[in-house]
Amino acid sequence: MGKPVAEAILHLLSVTLFLIILLLDNGVCQPDPCPSSKQCDPHGPEIRFPFRLKEEKEGQQHQRCRAYPGFDLSCNGTNTVLNLSSSTELYVTHINYKYQTLSISDPQNCIEGFLFNLKLNLSASVFHTWLRYNCTFLNCSSDVSINNFYGPPIKCLSGSQYNVFLYDGDEGVERLPFSCEPIKTVKCPSTFYALSDLKWDLPRCSDCEKRGEGCGFKDITGEEITCFPIPPTQGSSDKKYIIIGVSIGIFVLLIATLISIKVYIWWKIDRKEIENQLKVEKFLEDYKSMKPTRYSYADLRKMTDQFKEKLGQGGYGSVFKGKLPSEVTVAVKLLQNSGGNGEDFINEVGTIGRIHHVNVVRLLGFCVDRFRRALIYEFMPNESLEKFIFSADAKDPVLGWEKLQDIAVGVAKGVEYLHQGCEQRILHFDIKPHNILLDHNFNPKISDFGLAKLCPKEQSIVSMKDARGTMGYIAPEVFSRNFGNVSYKSDVYSFGMLLLEMVGGRKNIDATVENTSEVYFPEWVYNKLNQGDGLRLRIEEDGDAEIAKKLTKVALWCIQSHPVDRPSMKSVVQMLEGSMESLMMPPNPFASTGPPDTNVALPEETHGTKLTTIHEIE
Repeated sequence: MGKPVAEAILHLLSVTLFLIILLLDNGVCQPDPCPSSKQCDPHGPEIRFPFRLKEEKEGQQHQRCRAYPGFDLSCNGTNTVLNLSSSTELYVTHINYKYQTLSISDPQNCIEGFLFNLKLNLSASVFHTWLRYNCTFLNCSSDVSINNFYGPPIKCLSGSQYNVFLYDGDEGVERLPFSCEPIKTVKCPSTFYALSDLKWDLPRCSDCEKRGEGCGFKDITGEEITCFPIPPTQGSSDKKYIIIGVSIGIFVLLIATLISIKVYIWWKIDRKEIENQLKVEKFLEDYKSMKPTRYSYADLRKMTDQFKEKLGQGGYGSVFKGKLPSEVTVAVKLLQNSGGNGEDFINEVGTIGRIHHVNVVRLLGFCVDRFRRALIYEFMPNESLEKFIFSADAKDPVLGWEKLQDIAVGVAKGVEYLHQGCEQRILHFDIKPHNILLDHNFNPKISDFGLAKLCPKEQSIVSMKDARGTMGYIAPEVFSRNFGNVSYKSDVYSFGMLLLEMVGGRKNIDATVENTSEVYFPEWVYNKLNQGDGLRLRIEEDGDAEIAKKLTKVALWCIQSHPVDRPSMKSVVQMLEGSMESLMMPPNPFASTGPPDTNVALPEETHGTKLTTIHEIE
């Protein structure tokens, strides 16, 4: 909250100072060549250069102030009307000449619907700067509530059985909930909240307005725009000095307020950081008898050669290549300063630091040096799985089907170890391609335990205050308890979505595909399997088709809507290592969102007992 407030106050200071300087400017005023303006309603917007009313007869305006081409308005009763095309009529509610914006409203009270149906090519319009970004209309089931992500439903486009939302198309459709379907991608303003603000671009006029001057053509030829002073009205001198006095008072008051806010923010940040630091240090005091090694920030600078080679960057911070004194190559993950309350750091060190498995990345050290924090991992030369399955060169992939199967088995064994091989069960909650690292032999290792949660092995249900994970991989029960309770089966769902992306070589949701039925890959691939059709995937060698079909079936078992219908990771490993013929066709995960099917026959464990409920698992 502190930073936006400070920025707003700085903005007000700048505006106030500009006003004082403007009022102190005693330039010689010339007659105003455009003294009059028009209005359709006494309370409506003022219409002047570069706009004009179509109803205005030739010669009624000064030649230097006639309308700029494309800026025609008209009156419909008391409404000021803009016609973008012969069939598109919008009401103008306000015109800001200084910032060159036109506030509009739709007579049908559905500005989003106007945008949805807009067929005009604005690139040739004077308002071409309005729509510059991509956004997507989503059709979602009526019981989905995603206000926090995309804004409220668009009432005029929604129905009783569905809701329509507007979504930032540049965010990527992989963030969509599984029950939402893209309808149409269109051009939008820079933010959804600016839908009702058209923007035009006459820089010279904007400069004139900001200096308090008028704007018009330089001469009657109408080829160049120039500024001209506006003569003062009677009593303006007295008003000028009153405004100067008030402005100076506001200026001083804002400076004092800004200083107070800055002092408060610094105190608040320092206090919060100290509390977080004490929390982390207490954890490390309890943890000191265990490895890995603790390093200072100076050690990090030395081992990374002053952070010379950056391997990657994300919301967590940056990763650099380094070398320990023992000449072992490492990856140093430098966490963002003042990020969170230390929970992610404690989770990472407290979970990954105490476990050792061939398919889990090793934590070799960490740094806590005042407010600087870092994690030191074994170096993975082939980076993440995401690099290979989402590469632009997907037609000639580096990884063949046998290697993909080996990676799938390795990840499954790693997750099974987290669930059953440790003293306490570890729920990862962020299984996705980006968090699967590959060593020099392309052996997979699970990484990033910042969202992990520990619980006793005998505890099946996990309590959570907030949803955690990455959109597109989060199990349905994490969003809504109507699907069941949150448990280690949530990791099984994420693994299934990862497996499908490995099979398809693409994001599970992709609005760029030509066939709309293929936008949501999991549902498309289930229908193909169920109908006995070929999967139309890249097949290069004998046996590839069988591997692809097996991986797909296992993935569809893992993404069943209700957690009780999903297998455990132990069963998943057995299915991946077994033959494709022994795999049953899974139920349709997309057929219903009703109660779980307690009679579903899950794949058998080696001891022969079928898994039917969460309490029977392991």
